[in-house]
Amino acid sequence: MNGLPLLTLLTFLPLIGGLIVVGLGEQKKLARGLAFTFSLLSLALTFVLWKNFNAASGEMQFVERHEWIPSLGANYFLGVDGLGLLMVLLTAIVVPMAMLASWKMSDRTSLYFSLILFLQAGLFGTFTALNFFHWFIFWELSLIPAFFLVRLWGGPQRAGASTQFFIYTMVGSVAMLLSFLAIFLATSKPGQPGVLDFTTLATMAGNGEITNALSTNFGWKLFGHAFTAHQMCGLIFGGVLLGFAVKVPLMPFHTWLPATYSEAPSSTTMLLTGVMSKMGVYGFLRILLPIFPEQMHWLRTPLLVLAVVTIVFSACAAFAQKDLKRILAYSSINHLGYCLLAVFAVATSGSTLAAPATEKAAALNGALLQMFNHGLTAATLFWFVALIEQRSGGLRGLNDFGGLRKVAPVFCGLMGIALFSSLGLPGLNGFIGEFLIFKGVFPLAPWAAALSVIGILVTAIFILTVLQRVFNGPLNETWLKFPDLTLSERALVALPIALMFVLGLWPQLVLGVINSTVMRLVEQLKF
Repeated sequence: MNGLPLLTLLTFLPLIGGLIVVGLGEQKKLARGLAFTFSLLSLALTFVLWKNFNAASGEMQFVERHEWIPSLGANYFLGVDGLGLLMVLLTAIVVPMAMLASWKMSDRTSLYFSLILFLQAGLFGTFTALNFFHWFIFWELSLIPAFFLVRLWGGPQRAGASTQFFIYTMVGSVAMLLSFLAIFLATSKPGQPGVLDFTTLATMAGNGEITNALSTNFGWKLFGHAFTAHQMCGLIFGGVLLGFAVKVPLMPFHTWLPATYSEAPSSTTMLLTGVMSKMGVYGFLRILLPIFPEQMHWLRTPLLVLAVVTIVFSACAAFAQKDLKRILAYSSINHLGYCLLAVFAVATSGSTLAAPATEKAAALNGALLQMFNHGLTAATLFWFVALIEQRSGGLRGLNDFGGLRKVAPVFCGLMGIALFSSLGLPGLNGFIGEFLIFKGVFPLAPWAAALSVIGILVTAIFILTVLQRVFNGPLNETWLKFPDLTLSERALVALPIALMFVLGLWPQLVLGVINSTVMRLVEQLKF
């Protein structure tokens, strides 16, 4: 694009929009319209990136690099490959969806919509920054608006939920910051700052330079015991792992999520589950796998156990819930568990053989596709929950309804499609990602794949239970006048529903863009 800094424009466009919107005060209609316009501009710019992206290359594209704070090894370093571009597109799609779901927000409207734009800027920055110093700023900035969106507009237990969310995420971030500080100190040389660029660190990890640097330049003793370089790498890896495990979340670091998702406004939950949860999986793929492949291999079996636990136990927990938002919250943990299953399964040696490399590519392609598809489907489902709450005065219990398809057939039909997408019905977008994950994982870790199938079975049970309890059975007389979707609502929710069909029938639309990136990542894992 002739040197035009597209990624910088994309990142700062919603930031500028948020600053303008927050200054509008009580001009609610203007604030909503202007915020939505900025989100659409970001979506349009994302389409420009998508159109000009070279899918045949697995390298970083639209790269912008400038020295920022040389003494700290901090560079303004931006770029996207297939993974980054896919997450940018997901962000650009989910944010306007969340705005539409909160269109009737009347309490501090300008502040609410400006915080959504600030959150979008943080997400764009996280998915495009390639230097830890720069990346970490956006990683943390995304936490601040999310915290206030829950704290100021959430349900009765919002104070505790938002505080728990903040503390969990902050602890993970501190652990990750300390780990990268150790890497920075270890890679420092006289007159030369340490390394913080992700791409350079990945190359150094492949050559064993990080371990050598820790052995030469960095040491730590505890109770008289001197840690070896490999032990130091393990500790540093653990700190980074904690930061991403909390964000996904990986069990047992998940306890903040159900309360936060259920207490947050449904439109905010759309952002939390649709995009923010992907930050953790993105971190596993962008940072942990390329920079710590050896440590991932060492801990592969316990990590796979945690992934299986995340998949199966979260599905069982969803089945035990009576609140629609808590059901979908645990379902979100379950679906992201499949992504982690793929990530942990590929952390194996012997990748020089053709078959394992092929299976690793299938698993990682499935993980990336699952990230996008889950973000779209989960955000749509929480949008339907928001519409239910608007029509029922805030009720969302599994047993509060019944027989709604008799009075709202279009509503129930469209939400049913989204639920079947979450179930992984063939023909819808939720199927192909899970299929590729299991296709790749079964040869690499058959026991983990076999146990994870239990999660699919339980998912089918609780989703069919939702359909039975809410839509079918005798009509609760309370809802004789439950309104169906209006024409405008039908038009709006039909867009993500249509995309579910498109990606279900034509997954190559996404796979064609991400496959080169996946193959490059598989190549990096040959150790």
